[in-house]
Amino acid sequence: MIRVEKLSYGFPAKELYEEVSFELEQGQHCALIGSNGTGKSTLVDMIIDPEKYLYDGKIIKDETCRIGYASQFSVRDKAQDRTVFEYLSQRFRENDQAIAEACDAMATAEDMDAAFEKYQALLDLHEAMDGDHYENNIRKQLYVAGMTDLETVPLAQISGGEYKLLQIMREMLLAPNLLVLDEPDVFLDFGNLNSLCQLINHYKGTLLVVTHNRYLLNHCFDKILHLENGDIQEFDGTYTEYRCSILKQKLELKAQNVAEQEEIERTEALVEIMRHRATIKINPAIGKIVNAKQTQLDRLIARQIKAPFLEVPEPRIALPVIEPVESEEPQPVLTISDYNVVFDKSLLENVNFQLFRGEKVAIVGANGTGKTTLIRDILKNDHPSVRIEEGVKYACLSQLQGEDLDEDRTVYQVMQDADFGSYEDIEYYLEDYCRKGDTLKEKVGQLSGGEQNLLQLAMIGGTDAELLILDEPTSHLDLYAQTALEKAITEYKGTVLMVSHDFYLAANCADYVLLVENNTVRRMKTKNFRKMVYEKYFDQNYLEIDRKKQELEANITAAFKRTDLAAVEKYCDQLEEISRS
Repeated sequence: MIRVEKLSYGFPAKELYEEVSFELEQGQHCALIGSNGTGKSTLVDMIIDPEKYLYDGKIIKDETCRIGYASQFSVRDKAQDRTVFEYLSQRFRENDQAIAEACDAMATAEDMDAAFEKYQALLDLHEAMDGDHYENNIRKQLYVAGMTDLETVPLAQISGGEYKLLQIMREMLLAPNLLVLDEPDVFLDFGNLNSLCQLINHYKGTLLVVTHNRYLLNHCFDKILHLENGDIQEFDGTYTEYRCSILKQKLELKAQNVAEQEEIERTEALVEIMRHRATIKINPAIGKIVNAKQTQLDRLIARQIKAPFLEVPEPRIALPVIEPVESEEPQPVLTISDYNVVFDKSLLENVNFQLFRGEKVAIVGANGTGKTTLIRDILKNDHPSVRIEEGVKYACLSQLQGEDLDEDRTVYQVMQDADFGSYEDIEYYLEDYCRKGDTLKEKVGQLSGGEQNLLQLAMIGGTDAELLILDEPTSHLDLYAQTALEKAITEYKGTVLMVSHDFYLAANCADYVLLVENNTVRRMKTKNFRKMVYEKYFDQNYLEIDRKKQELEANITAAFKRTDLAAVEKYCDQLEEISRS
């Protein structure tokens, strides 16, 4: 259906792809994964509109192939007074109107062939979209997403997450030959994420989805494209099967590498012995043996496989290093008293809570409940209901990255403005965040969403902030960076307040959760939060299995580091067994 052959493309500062090839077949649901900045969004844009790019290789698709696209950015429709049903049916009604106009035009057309060709093309599109049944199909989609009650609701009254789902739904209803979704899960709350999962699994067409979401990856795809280091790994199967395959292949190559190292060490020892003998006794035969063994050693070193296999560059996120303050009494850092948010309607009422030094707290709630407004008021620290204790140093990561980063300046310039030292100092510092060399000359606006988040985290790490306010910190981050951030938050000695829809971040890092519901905020133990999510949104068995998978993968990583390959094999077998259950 779509075939890419030996595609090469890049920028002056970075080569993105080098002779990559893959194929998408009819009906496949394919996830495109990879580290931040590897060019996933650029790749899907090249597939959609290859004429915009100068590249080597081939992108092969039928001339009549229709490609649908839903961006990672949700932009509100200007006609806010339209209902959800009217929004979803708009393109069908426009096409029906165009068919009627084309039919009328044929009656007076001078070029009948051209007029008939246009009319037939519109009829073909009507048939491809199943236009005769669009009203019924819309109601089916709303039912699948659990959004039936929104059919007659004006667009102005729905949340941002619901609107994003409607954008995806609208593209699905048009039944393109290929539907591309670029990070469709970003900023979705648990309920909307579950609805997205249902929409993807009920969709009969071909999907190419850029995502870092662990829940979607484990539930929605039968093909994986892994873009890394300029190359693509193509795998037919689920994400879990892919992970198992990679780990087993890594084990095989690590075992081969260990055997090679042992052979090299034996040969090196033998060469030293022979050389020592040659210095004691002049014997041409011994000299020839030494030379032969040295040649054998050189060949072994030259052909050895780099270990471990597929060593993906993983960021090492370091949050500010601060000294914990010892005190018998809990010390408040942030106090919220009788806080309210009112726009067209009341979002938050009578919100009261305190954050104490050293606590890590997640604010969790549905889209559109006022969480981001609360965070902004905390950052301004000039609201009568908000008090950050005097002398407390704080830093922020914003989901609206353009507010905090000048997109027209280079990475180096932004870091230099923040007093991170010389070019060499900045280059050395950012190596931990997978940026090096000429990539420092890229403009901030050229970075992917994940790279901009990592840049914000890198800048926070250079401060002495005692309070971190993080608004959707894992949005756009790849799987490796998500794990690195969880580790950094766990090790951080200061205080963290984070707004997040990422279940894993909240469940793994928060001491407790502030749940936004019924227009207020209530405190909830992390254990109870997990239970609520199990019962309300996700399958409890899945989350328990996923927890075991994470533990096994951590054990595998540790076993690889100590070169305990027997333990790696045992854990890999357990992971494969769990994945089949």
